[in-house]
Parts: sequence; C-alpha cells; structure tokens
Amino acid sequence: MVLEELRYAHEELERLEQAIADRVHEEPKHIRNRQFRDLEISNFLARIETQSKQALQLYNHEQAARTAEIQTLSTGDTFDAFYTQLDQIKDFHKRYPNEPVENLERAYKKVEDGGPDFVGNIDSMFTGEEAYGRFFDLTMPHEEYLNLPGVKGGKKLTYLQYLVVFDKFTPPQCNISRQEKMTEQYFSYVGSLAQYLESFIRRTKPLEDLEKLFKAFDEEFEQSWEMGIMPGWEAKQAAQSNGGAAKPEDMGGVWCAECEKEFKNDNVYKAHLTGKKHIKNAQVFLNGMPNGDTTMSNGNTSSAGGPALARLKERAVAEREHRIQKLASAMSTEREDTRVNVERKAGMTDRERQQELVALFAEDTAGDADAADADDDEKVYNPLKLPLAWDGKPIPFWLYKLHGLGVEFPCEICGNYVYMGRRAFDKHFSEQRHIYGLKCLGITQTGLFSQITGIEEAQRLWDKIQRDKKLIEERKGGAGVEEMEDTQGHVMPRKVYEDLRKAGLL
Repeated sequence: MVLEELRYAHEELERLEQAIADRVHEEPKHIRNRQFRDLEISNFLARIETQSKQALQLYNHEQAARTAEIQTLSTGDTFDAFYTQLDQIKDFHKRYPNEPVENLERAYKKVEDGGPDFVGNIDSMFTGEEAYGRFFDLTMPHEEYLNLPGVKGGKKLTYLQYLVVFDKFTPPQCNISRQEKMTEQYFSYVGSLAQYLESFIRRTKPLEDLEKLFKAFDEEFEQSWEMGIMPGWEAKQAAQSNGGAAKPEDMGGVWCAECEKEFKNDNVYKAHLTGKKHIKNAQVFLNGMPNGDTTMSNGNTSSAGGPALARLKERAVAEREHRIQKLASAMSTEREDTRVNVERKAGMTDRERQQELVALFAEDTAGDADAADADDDEKVYNPLKLPLAWDGKPIPFWLYKLHGLGVEFPCEICGNYVYMGRRAFDKHFSEQRHIYGLKCLGITQTGLFSQITGIEEAQRLWDKIQRDKKLIEERKGGAGVEEMEDTQGHVMPRKVYEDLRKAGLL
C-alpha cells in the first residue's frame, strides 16, 4: 500500500496549499481574526513540513516495495489486483468497525464553514491588556523591577517610564551596579522578561522565521562577548568578580562580597573589616562555601575556578540582557503602541476602561466572512453631514450643537473661506492663511487685526494706525514750533517763552 500512502500524502499537501491560499486571499478587519488566521496558517505549514518529510521517506526507503507494487498493477490482471486491495480494505473495516474515516475535503475548511478548529481558544492566549497582540503587558516585570537590588528604596519608575527604559541596562537609564546584577533576583527578572518577550513574538508573529531570528541574536551576542565589547560587561572589568574586592582605580570603590556592599575607598573598606556585622557575614559566607573553601573577598587567595565561574554567571546575565534588547528592537511598533495606549488610558476612568475591555472581547466580527457585508460596513451613515471623529465615525449631534459647528463664519481676508464654529474661527486669526491675507494687503502688524474679516475694514484700520503713528512722530520732532501765551495775551514760540521766563522778563 505504498502507492496509496504516497497518494494520500500528495492529496493532503495539495489541500493544505489550497487552505493556505484561501486564508491569505482574505484580510480580516479585526485583529483577533487576523491572529487566528495566522496561527492556522502556521499550523498548516508545520503539517506540510511533516507530510513532505514522510513522503520523501517513502520515496527513498520504500523504493523496492513501491516498484513491486507498480509491477503488480501493470503486468498482471488489473482487476485481480483491484479486487485484492478491495478485499483488504473490507477486511480492515470488519476488524475495526468504529474506525473514523478521514475526510480531507472537510479537514481543512474554515471554522465558519464547518471545519475543525486547529488553533483553539485564542482568547486565552492573550491577556486583556495585550488586546490580541497589539500591546505589551509588562505589569509583572515592572513589579519585579521595582523590587530589585539597586532600585528598591530609590525613586520608583512609573509604568509609563518603565516602558521606555526596560531594555536599557547601562547608566544613566539603569543605575544597577554590576555586582547587584549578579544576584539571583536580578537573574530571575531578566530571565522572565526575556521569556515573556519571546513568548509574545511567537504568539503575534507565527508566520515569521523566528528560529532564524533568534539564531542571529545568539551569533551577535557570541561575537560581542568574545570581543569583550558587550555594553556593561566589558572584558577589562572581568577580573572584578563577585568574590573579590574591586580596586578604587578601576571602579571608583571597593566591593565587599560578604556584606554585598560597596565602599568609596580602600580605607573605609579596611575599617569595615573589623566590624561585628562584617565578621558575622563573613562566617556565614565561609560556612556556605562547598568543601570548606576559604576564599576571601579581598582577593588575597582565590579558588581555581572562581574567576571562570564568575565570568560564566556574567555571561548568562549578559545573554538575557542582549536578548531583551534585540526583542524590544524587533517589536518597536508594539512598544510604541503600548506607550501611547498607556498614556491614553491614564486619562480614562475605571468604568471607561472596563467598557473598552468588554467591547474588545464582545466585538462581532461575523461580517468579515461576507464581502457584501464588509462593503456595507464601510459606508458610514451620515445624513446630517456631521464632522468625522478620529475613528472615522460622525461625532454625536449634541456635541455638534455644543460647539456650534453648524454656525458659519466667513472671512473675506482668507479668500471668503468659511469656518464652521466659533472655536475654529477664533483660532484662524493666528494661522498662516489669515496672516498671509493681511500681508497681501500690506499690513505687517497682524496682531492688531483680531476679529476683523473684511478687506475694507482692515484697510481703514491700517490707514488710521499709520496716520496716528505719523502724527505722534511729528509731535515728538516739532517741539520748537509749539506756541505759548503770556498773561498779557502775547503769543510766542515755546522756546522764546521759556527764555523770557528764565530771564524774568514776563
């Protein structure tokens, strides 16, 4: 039955290709349906790969049986071979009467057409905050970050600030020291964050070659690590492991591994060694070492595998940091959308957020399967000719009346352009269109012409301003011709009057 198995494999491959073509041909509107379609196609591609390997194995390893079966059908009596196979099939179904019959025609139909569900419940794959893969949900990593050594007790980052710096691991964005990064808590944090981002990209981009992408990330990390140029993990600092005291000339301080504390200089560190707290921590540190290893933190003695083990731990942490940075860069669009969404939700009430979440899950997407219904949905019903909002739908009529958008305000200076509503009319006096119209009339002081829309009115006002300005200049420059009158009624220039008054001749 080698030929029948090959025929079945080829038929399934063709039906899988047709199923993929049918799904690629349509572009669902709602992101939930798009994710469902992509996951279906991903499962079909995996099935194609499996069936292709099986068919190739039949061609390569069952060649003798296939040749013998072909000779039986071509050389002997055709009907004898046919009835022999028919008897075998009947005998099989007699022995297994409840064996289901595979119907490939129905196997790869769409779910709405009666086909099986290859994806499952897509609603359970994403949280409400993720909105079917549109946004990140980093609330848990944010909580872990706030409790990290070096962060706890300091200035706490808000969730919005964390979305900007979660892939930054070097100063000034990240002030966690290198020694604090070697703690188990930090290793768990970067591991869970990298795991979440990898899971998110697998769920949202199932059709991309992610294994190739991850391999490129690993190769880039290997190259950077071997060259010692990993940001924050440079090779020149490798000798300063967790088990040794860092010199002041290298790091600006001395690290005590027993107390997990950094000191500003060597003198403070030496004075600290005689303290009760350090002696107690050192005893606990020595008791916890395997095989009684007495490696001290001041670097005088060290075990053979100490630096190598510390470097291995650093490599594991650095690898996760590098993976987080690359994944965040590959999903920069989702990251920016998440930041914008968090800013938008910050101005919403709890009730509005809940209503938005309910609307997201309850949105009816049945119209996506019918092209005619989709065309009808695109036609917006707007008999009152209301302005459109940001979502492409008309604004409510009460809002239209509230802002007076039905009142027309024409402006002759702007070329008889009509502004709808008082708000747009008041705003246009500082816009380029109105300023350009005033300059065409020879008016330079545009700030004095607010609420003036007529050309003649603007020209009259400008002429009056020019006349007043000229008169003021004449008064300032013509002080010598100003006339004064004395007590006897004699009229004389002001300068002569002042001279006579000073001389006492008046």
